[in-house]
Amino acid sequence: MDLFDLQNEVAVVIGGTGVLGGALAEGLAQAGARVAVAGRNAERGQARARRIREAGGQAEFFFADAVRVESLRGAEKAISEKLGAPTVLVNAAGGNDPRVTVTPEWAFEQITLEDWRANFELNLVGGVLLPCQVFGPGMASRRHGSIINIASVSAHLPLSRIVAYSAAKAALLNLTRFLAREWATKGVRVNSITPGFFPAEQNRRLLFNPDGTPTPRAQAVLGHTPMGRLGEPHELVGAAIFLASSKASGFVTGADIRVDGGFLAQTI
Repeated sequence: MDLFDLQNEVAVVIGGTGVLGGALAEGLAQAGARVAVAGRNAERGQARARRIREAGGQAEFFFADAVRVESLRGAEKAISEKLGAPTVLVNAAGGNDPRVTVTPEWAFEQITLEDWRANFELNLVGGVLLPCQVFGPGMASRRHGSIINIASVSAHLPLSRIVAYSAAKAALLNLTRFLAREWATKGVRVNSITPGFFPAEQNRRLLFNPDGTPTPRAQAVLGHTPMGRLGEPHELVGAAIFLASSKASGFVTGADIRVDGGFLAQTI
Protein backbone atom coordinates (compact mmCIF):
# COMPACT_ATOMS: atom_id res chain seq x y z
CA MET A 1 0.00 0.00 0.00
CA ASP A 2 1.36 3.40 -1.00
CA LEU A 3 0.60 5.68 1.93
CA PHE A 4 0.98 8.82 -0.16
CA ASP A 5 -0.85 7.85 -3.36
CA LEU A 6 -3.55 10.43 -4.19
CA GLN A 7 -4.67 8.83 -7.48
CA ASN A 8 -8.34 8.79 -6.50
CA GLU A 9 -8.47 12.28 -5.01
CA VAL A 10 -9.75 15.55 -6.45
CA ALA A 11 -7.88 18.38 -4.75
CA VAL A 12 -9.10 21.98 -4.79
CA VAL A 13 -6.41 24.54 -3.98
CA ILE A 14 -8.00 27.93 -3.33
CA GLY A 15 -5.21 30.42 -3.69
CA GLY A 16 -3.45 28.07 -6.09
CA THR A 17 -2.59 31.11 -8.19
CA GLY A 18 -0.10 32.28 -5.54
CA VAL A 19 3.45 31.16 -4.81
CA LEU A 20 2.76 28.82 -1.88
CA GLY A 21 -0.65 27.66 -3.08
CA GLY A 22 0.80 26.98 -6.52
CA ALA A 23 3.58 24.84 -5.05
CA LEU A 24 0.98 22.86 -3.10
CA ALA A 25 -1.10 22.37 -6.25
CA GLU A 26 1.93 21.02 -8.11
CA GLY A 27 2.85 18.70 -5.24
CA LEU A 28 -0.63 17.23 -4.92
CA ALA A 29 -0.72 16.64 -8.68
CA GLN A 30 2.65 14.88 -8.55
CA ALA A 31 1.16 12.56 -5.94
CA GLY A 32 -1.61 11.67 -8.41
CA ALA A 33 -4.50 13.97 -7.49
CA ARG A 34 -6.63 15.70 -10.08
CA VAL A 35 -6.09 19.33 -9.11
CA ALA A 36 -8.33 22.36 -9.39
CA VAL A 37 -6.17 25.49 -9.28
CA ALA A 38 -8.67 28.02 -7.96
CA GLY A 39 -8.29 31.76 -7.56
CA ARG A 40 -8.98 35.16 -9.06
CA ASN A 41 -5.96 35.59 -11.32
CA ALA A 42 -6.80 33.64 -14.48
CA GLU A 43 -3.44 34.27 -16.15
CA ARG A 44 -1.42 32.89 -13.26
CA GLY A 45 -3.91 30.10 -12.58
CA GLN A 46 -3.93 28.88 -16.16
CA ALA A 47 -0.14 29.04 -16.28
CA ARG A 48 0.11 26.94 -13.12
CA ALA A 49 -2.37 24.37 -14.42
CA ARG A 50 -0.52 24.20 -17.74
CA ARG A 51 2.78 23.68 -15.92
CA ILE A 52 1.24 20.78 -13.99
CA ARG A 53 -0.09 19.17 -17.17
CA GLU A 54 3.27 19.56 -18.91
CA ALA A 55 4.84 17.66 -16.01
CA GLY A 56 2.38 14.81 -16.54
CA GLY A 57 -0.24 15.75 -13.94
CA GLN A 58 -3.93 16.57 -14.22
CA ALA A 59 -5.01 20.14 -13.48
CA GLU A 60 -7.43 22.83 -14.59
CA PHE A 61 -7.91 26.44 -13.56
CA PHE A 62 -11.24 27.54 -12.08
CA PHE A 63 -12.12 31.10 -11.17
CA ALA A 64 -13.02 31.46 -7.50
CA ASP A 65 -13.28 34.54 -5.32
CA ALA A 66 -12.86 33.17 -1.80
CA VAL A 67 -14.86 35.97 -0.16
CA ARG A 68 -17.88 35.56 -2.47
CA VAL A 69 -20.03 32.55 -1.67
CA GLU A 70 -21.75 32.46 -5.07
CA SER A 71 -18.36 32.43 -6.78
CA LEU A 72 -17.30 29.49 -4.63
CA ARG A 73 -20.53 27.62 -5.34
CA GLY A 74 -20.04 28.15 -9.05
CA ALA A 75 -16.48 26.85 -8.80
CA GLU A 76 -17.58 23.79 -6.81
CA LYS A 77 -20.15 22.93 -9.47
CA ALA A 78 -17.70 23.41 -12.34
CA ILE A 79 -14.98 21.39 -10.61
CA SER A 80 -17.37 18.52 -9.86
CA GLU A 81 -18.49 18.40 -13.48
CA LYS A 82 -14.98 18.51 -14.96
CA LEU A 83 -12.74 16.71 -12.45
CA GLY A 84 -15.13 14.90 -10.14
CA ALA A 85 -16.41 15.51 -6.64
CA PRO A 86 -13.79 17.31 -4.50
CA THR A 87 -12.23 15.21 -1.77
CA VAL A 88 -9.36 17.51 -0.70
CA LEU A 89 -9.65 21.24 -0.02
CA VAL A 90 -6.57 23.40 0.57
CA ASN A 91 -7.38 26.88 1.82
CA ALA A 92 -4.34 28.90 0.80
CA ALA A 93 -5.98 32.24 0.06
CA GLY A 94 -5.01 35.16 2.29
CA GLY A 95 -2.39 37.79 2.91
CA ASN A 96 -1.46 40.80 5.00
CA ASP A 97 -3.06 44.11 4.09
CA PRO A 98 -0.49 46.92 4.31
CA ARG A 99 -3.25 49.25 5.54
CA VAL A 100 -3.21 47.42 8.88
CA THR A 101 0.56 47.06 9.17
CA VAL A 102 1.85 48.98 12.17
CA THR A 103 5.03 50.94 11.41
CA PRO A 104 7.14 53.48 13.30
CA GLU A 105 5.21 56.18 11.44
CA TRP A 106 1.76 54.59 11.87
CA ALA A 107 0.35 53.37 15.18
CA PHE A 108 -2.08 50.62 16.20
CA GLU A 109 -4.77 53.11 17.19
CA GLN A 110 -4.86 54.44 13.63
CA ILE A 111 -6.22 51.16 12.23
CA THR A 112 -9.75 51.73 11.00
CA LEU A 113 -12.54 49.27 11.67
CA GLU A 114 -13.13 49.03 7.93
CA ASP A 115 -9.55 47.94 7.26
CA TRP A 116 -9.56 45.53 10.22
CA ARG A 117 -12.74 43.89 8.93
CA ALA A 118 -11.30 43.67 5.41
CA ASN A 119 -8.29 41.77 6.74
CA PHE A 120 -10.50 39.32 8.63
CA GLU A 121 -12.72 38.90 5.58
CA LEU A 122 -9.73 37.89 3.48
CA ASN A 123 -7.90 35.66 5.97
CA LEU A 124 -10.73 34.14 7.99
CA VAL A 125 -13.98 34.46 6.03
CA GLY A 126 -12.39 33.78 2.64
CA GLY A 127 -9.49 31.87 4.14
CA VAL A 128 -11.60 29.19 5.84
CA LEU A 129 -15.24 29.96 6.62
CA LEU A 130 -16.87 30.27 3.18
CA PRO A 131 -14.81 27.60 1.36
CA CYS A 132 -15.53 25.11 4.15
CA GLN A 133 -19.23 25.96 4.08
CA VAL A 134 -19.33 25.37 0.31
CA PHE A 135 -17.08 22.33 -0.08
CA GLY A 136 -17.35 20.67 3.37
CA PRO A 137 -20.97 19.44 3.27
CA GLY A 138 -20.42 17.50 0.04
CA MET A 139 -17.40 15.78 1.54
CA ALA A 140 -19.40 14.96 4.65
CA SER A 141 -22.29 13.51 2.61
CA ARG A 142 -19.80 11.24 0.81
CA ARG A 143 -18.02 10.55 4.11
CA HIS A 144 -14.61 11.24 2.62
CA GLY A 145 -12.60 14.43 2.72
CA SER A 146 -9.54 16.27 3.95
CA ILE A 147 -9.46 20.02 4.54
CA ILE A 148 -6.08 21.69 4.97
CA ASN A 149 -6.01 25.30 6.17
CA ILE A 150 -2.85 27.37 5.79
CA ALA A 151 -2.06 29.18 9.04
CA SER A 152 1.01 31.22 10.03
CA VAL A 153 3.60 31.35 12.79
CA SER A 154 1.95 34.65 13.67
CA ALA A 155 -1.14 32.70 14.74
CA HIS A 156 0.90 31.20 17.59
CA LEU A 157 3.04 34.21 18.50
CA PRO A 158 1.73 37.64 17.46
CA LEU A 159 4.47 39.18 15.38
CA SER A 160 5.26 42.87 15.45
CA ARG A 161 3.54 45.13 12.92
CA ILE A 162 1.09 42.61 11.36
CA VAL A 163 -1.51 42.73 14.12
CA ALA A 164 -4.71 42.13 12.13
CA TYR A 165 -3.14 39.33 10.10
CA SER A 166 -1.90 37.64 13.28
CA ALA A 167 -5.31 37.88 14.94
CA ALA A 168 -7.09 36.50 11.86
CA LYS A 169 -4.70 33.57 11.57
CA ALA A 170 -5.14 32.78 15.27
CA ALA A 171 -8.88 32.65 14.65
CA LEU A 172 -8.22 30.38 11.68
CA LEU A 173 -6.55 27.84 13.98
CA ASN A 174 -9.49 27.95 16.37
CA LEU A 175 -12.00 27.45 13.54
CA THR A 176 -9.90 24.57 12.19
CA ARG A 177 -10.21 22.73 15.48
CA PHE A 178 -13.93 23.48 15.72
CA LEU A 179 -14.55 21.99 12.27
CA ALA A 180 -12.33 19.00 13.07
CA ARG A 181 -14.63 18.20 15.96
CA GLU A 182 -17.84 18.87 14.03
CA TRP A 183 -17.00 16.62 11.09
CA ALA A 184 -14.91 13.96 12.87
CA THR A 185 -17.65 11.31 12.61
CA LYS A 186 -18.55 12.25 9.04
CA GLY A 187 -15.35 11.18 7.32
CA VAL A 188 -13.93 14.69 6.99
CA ARG A 189 -10.60 15.53 8.60
CA VAL A 190 -9.68 19.18 9.16
CA ASN A 191 -6.09 20.16 9.87
CA SER A 192 -3.73 23.07 9.35
CA ILE A 193 -0.18 23.72 8.23
CA THR A 194 1.78 26.54 9.83
CA PRO A 195 4.45 27.82 7.45
CA GLY A 196 7.37 29.76 8.80
CA PHE A 197 8.83 32.49 6.63
CA PHE A 198 8.67 31.77 2.92
CA PRO A 199 9.24 34.38 0.20
CA ALA A 200 5.80 35.14 -1.27
CA GLU A 201 3.84 38.05 -2.67
CA GLN A 202 2.49 39.21 0.69
CA ASN A 203 5.80 39.55 2.54
CA ARG A 204 8.39 40.23 -0.16
CA ARG A 205 8.30 43.97 0.47
CA LEU A 206 8.88 43.42 4.21
CA LEU A 207 11.72 40.93 3.73
CA PHE A 208 13.68 42.31 0.80
CA ASN A 209 14.94 45.71 -0.28
CA PRO A 210 14.44 46.74 -3.92
CA ASP A 211 17.99 45.57 -4.67
CA GLY A 212 17.22 42.08 -3.30
CA THR A 213 19.18 42.39 -0.06
CA PRO A 214 17.43 41.33 3.18
CA THR A 215 15.75 44.04 5.22
CA PRO A 216 16.39 44.40 8.97
CA ARG A 217 13.12 42.49 9.49
CA ALA A 218 14.39 39.59 7.38
CA GLN A 219 17.63 39.58 9.32
CA ALA A 220 15.63 39.40 12.57
CA VAL A 221 13.59 36.50 11.15
CA LEU A 222 16.71 34.61 10.15
CA GLY A 223 18.21 35.22 13.58
CA HIS A 224 15.11 33.70 15.20
CA THR A 225 14.99 30.68 12.86
CA PRO A 226 17.28 27.88 14.08
CA MET A 227 17.87 26.67 10.51
CA GLY A 228 19.08 30.18 9.63
CA ARG A 229 17.25 30.47 6.31
CA LEU A 230 13.87 31.10 4.72
CA GLY A 231 11.74 28.20 3.55
CA GLU A 232 11.32 27.08 -0.06
CA PRO A 233 7.72 26.67 -1.32
CA HIS A 234 8.24 23.01 -2.22
CA GLU A 235 9.08 22.27 1.42
CA LEU A 236 5.38 22.60 2.31
CA VAL A 237 4.36 19.84 -0.08
CA GLY A 238 5.19 16.81 2.07
CA ALA A 239 2.99 17.96 4.94
CA ALA A 240 0.11 18.63 2.53
CA ILE A 241 0.37 15.21 0.89
CA PHE A 242 0.46 13.55 4.32
CA LEU A 243 -2.70 15.37 5.44
CA ALA A 244 -4.45 14.82 2.10
CA SER A 245 -3.93 11.06 2.20
CA SER A 246 -6.48 9.17 4.26
CA LYS A 247 -4.12 6.20 4.21
CA ALA A 248 -1.27 8.17 5.77
CA SER A 249 -3.23 10.39 8.17
CA GLY A 250 -6.63 8.75 8.58
CA PHE A 251 -6.61 9.27 12.37
CA VAL A 252 -5.26 12.83 12.23
CA THR A 253 -7.71 15.69 12.66
CA GLY A 254 -7.53 19.01 14.48
CA ALA A 255 -3.74 18.97 14.16
CA ASP A 256 -1.35 21.72 13.14
CA ILE A 257 1.89 20.81 11.37
CA ARG A 258 4.62 23.42 11.68
CA VAL A 259 6.95 23.82 8.72
CA ASP A 260 8.95 26.72 10.07
CA GLY A 261 12.63 25.80 10.32
CA GLY A 262 12.25 25.77 14.11
CA PHE A 263 10.96 29.34 14.38
CA LEU A 264 8.34 28.51 17.04
CA ALA A 265 10.84 26.38 18.97
CA GLN A 266 13.22 29.31 19.43
CA THR A 267 13.26 31.38 22.61
CA ILE A 268 16.57 33.11 23.43
